[in-house]
Amino acid sequence: HMCKQLQQAGHEVVVFDNLSRGHADAVSGLELFVGDLKNIDDIRQCLSQHDFDAVMHFAALAYVGESVTAAREYYNNNVAGSANLLQAMSEFGINKIVFSSTCATYGEPMETPITEGHRQLPVNPYGRTKMVVEGMLSDFAIADGLQSIALRYFNAAGCDPSGQLGERHFPETHLIPLVLIEALRIQQGGDPADTQLKVFGGDFSTPDGTCIRDYVHVNDLCQAHLLALERLILNKVSGAEAYNLGNGTGFSVLDVINTCRTVTGLPITYQIIERRPGDPGALVGSAALARSVLGWQPKHPDLNTIVATAWDWFTHSYRKN
Repeated sequence: HMCKQLQQAGHEVVVFDNLSRGHADAVSGLELFVGDLKNIDDIRQCLSQHDFDAVMHFAALAYVGESVTAAREYYNNNVAGSANLLQAMSEFGINKIVFSSTCATYGEPMETPITEGHRQLPVNPYGRTKMVVEGMLSDFAIADGLQSIALRYFNAAGCDPSGQLGERHFPETHLIPLVLIEALRIQQGGDPADTQLKVFGGDFSTPDGTCIRDYVHVNDLCQAHLLALERLILNKVSGAEAYNLGNGTGFSVLDVINTCRTVTGLPITYQIIERRPGDPGALVGSAALARSVLGWQPKHPDLNTIVATAWDWFTHSYRKN
C-alpha cells in the first residue's frame, strides 16, 4: 500500500524484504531486493545500488502473542535488525528515516485517548522492541545527526479501495480479517454454529468485556507516512519526532463483529476464550499532534467503510487465492 502511494506521489521506490512474511507479487513492477536486516551486508549491498534520500522502515515481527513466546526472535529482528539498518544508513550518508512504531509502547493506558506525552511502559516484548528502537532514533539524532519520525500506529485495518491490495498474513491474527474469513466460510455454506472465530477474553474492564482498539485505514496510515517523508525531505525535522496515528475512537471486539455482520449480511458467531498474554484492555489514541504538525486528515475514519473495503477485497482476491 505504501509503495503504491509513493509511486503516485512521484517517488522512486526500492523494496528490501526477506519475504519471510511478505509476498513478492505485492510489489509487482517495483525493484525488489531480497535481503535480511539481520545481515548487515545485505543492507549494504542494497544501499550501494542507488542514491537514496530516505528510508521507510516497516520490517518488524509484529504479533503481540507470538512476541511473548518468541521473544529472542523479536529482539533479533526488531532491535538488532534495526541497529544494522541504522549503521548501514550512516555508512552511506542517509540520515532520514520514517519508522513504523506502535501504540504498544504505551502499555496499559493511564489516560484516554492516549497522547504522545503518555509514559511508555509496554506490557509485551513486541512493544518493548519498538520502544528500544525509538530510543535508538533519539540517541542517534544526538550522536550522528539522524533525522527521524516514528509513527505510533493504533490498529491498521481495511484494504485499498481499488481492490488490488489486501491483507495476506499466514497465519492471520488480525481481528477484521479473521472475522471476514469466518464470513467467507459461512457464505460458502458453512454452518455458523461451527464457528472458527475466537474472541480472546470477555472479562476486560470495558463495557462489553472485550478489548477496545482504535482502527485506522491502511491508506490513511500511508498518507501520514508521505507527509512525514515530506517533512523530512524539507529538513523540518531536527532530531527524533514521534506521532500517534489513530482515529481517536475505540471499538470493542464485539463492535467490530457486529459491523462485519452488517457489512456482509451474514450471521457471524464466535467463541470467547482466554485472554492472550500481553494484551491491554483498551488502546485509543489522540492524533491531534499528527493533524496539527503533519497536516494529516484521515479520509476513511468510519468503521463501516474500513470493513467494507476489506470485505470487497476478501470476497474477490482473497477467495480466489
